[in-house]
Amino acid sequence: MAIHRHCDGLLRRDFLQLGLRGALGLGMCDLLRLQAAAAAAPAGGVAAKPVNCIMIWLDGGPSHFETFDPKPDAPDDIRGTFKTVPTSVPGVHFSEPVSKLAGIFDRFTVVRSISHKDPNHGGGNHYMMTGAPTPVPVGCGAFVTFHPSMGSMVSHERGVRSGLPPYMAMPSNTRSGGPNFLGGEHSPFIVGGYPNSDGFRVHDVVLPGDLSAGRASSRRELRGALDRMKRANDRVVEDPAVEFDTFYEQGFDLVSSARAQEAFDLGREDAAVRERYGRNDMGQRLLLARRLVEVGVSWVTVNWGGWDHHGGIEAAYKGEMLQTLDRGVSTLITDLHERGLLETTLVLLLGEFGRTPKINPGGGRDHWPHAMSVLMAGGGVPGGQIVGATDARGYYASENVYRPEDFAASIYLKMGIDPHQTLHTTAGRPVPLVNNGRRIRELFV
Repeated sequence: MAIHRHCDGLLRRDFLQLGLRGALGLGMCDLLRLQAAAAAAPAGGVAAKPVNCIMIWLDGGPSHFETFDPKPDAPDDIRGTFKTVPTSVPGVHFSEPVSKLAGIFDRFTVVRSISHKDPNHGGGNHYMMTGAPTPVPVGCGAFVTFHPSMGSMVSHERGVRSGLPPYMAMPSNTRSGGPNFLGGEHSPFIVGGYPNSDGFRVHDVVLPGDLSAGRASSRRELRGALDRMKRANDRVVEDPAVEFDTFYEQGFDLVSSARAQEAFDLGREDAAVRERYGRNDMGQRLLLARRLVEVGVSWVTVNWGGWDHHGGIEAAYKGEMLQTLDRGVSTLITDLHERGLLETTLVLLLGEFGRTPKINPGGGRDHWPHAMSVLMAGGGVPGGQIVGATDARGYYASENVYRPEDFAASIYLKMGIDPHQTLHTTAGRPVPLVNNGRRIRELFV
């Protein structure tokens, strides 16, 4: 899948402002070292409940009109060309491009009334990924604090589980998906590559092709012997380049672990299951996300760019892009349900904002943060529920209006994390995790 740039591009200053490590992720052994260093410090917060999360991030901002909040009675230049389709819940209709999701609406909730005021990709991304608005003005010195993403905060609270990093992202990290002041140990482990391709392998989690498991064990034993010899000959100073430390050990255990190898090996899935998800990279990433939460990964972000449709939105939503999304996400929710995993897996589908009510002269819709739809499934979220509403033409959230702070507070509560706790920056400055966020009560029925 190609890397997409939306209308404001991906600028060097984004990496400088939001943190290079947060943008790129870390290698496995580096991540293990940083996580161990963090574990030496006392952790706060509430003990996590056994709920994991798959966040499907549609970078660029998907349209609420052409998905979950159609306006069939609005004028042509607002409603667009798509008809509506009935969902599995009587009286509720979605737009045609998400007809498969409409058929399983009884298994998820759509919140139609999340709203904020930042029309910029970077700002909207940060707000929805963290529950905190982007600091303004940007770059004014030490008093500007970018917030940690929800995935990084989950990593901070939970740490390594089942020998796997708690936070993963594929095929890349999102712009605001990093840890910021929580530290690099809470960056996501990046699962790159193309999982629909033959011989798909995850960097840092497989042995090199020319190195058998037996030879790897021999090299491990050799390095251990060298380390013991060094300590025997020099009790005072140990060379860290020779020392066979616990982080190398953990990295070796990961690549040699049958459980880890099975999780990343999509070839172990039944061919019919792979076909259900769609034999494309996005469908297979969703399948891989299911396999990762199944073995204990706490947070998986599946990042999909290209949703900044300032032009040609009808063609885009009629084409392969929406078909892939509709098929993949509906299959993920159904598969989790059939496996008994939906109650312990929270599934989120969203971007940084919605799109403008009026279709522009180029046949597209522009940035619109005042109304957006978010799909939420699993983790105890009731199925078949529409939360909130927008006005008759989709301009503004008008009923049960919620902010990104409320969204983040609700996610943290579902994950067993106290959203009202106070964090501290590297300079010791107190920062609330979520500032005055209230839970979206309809998600906790």
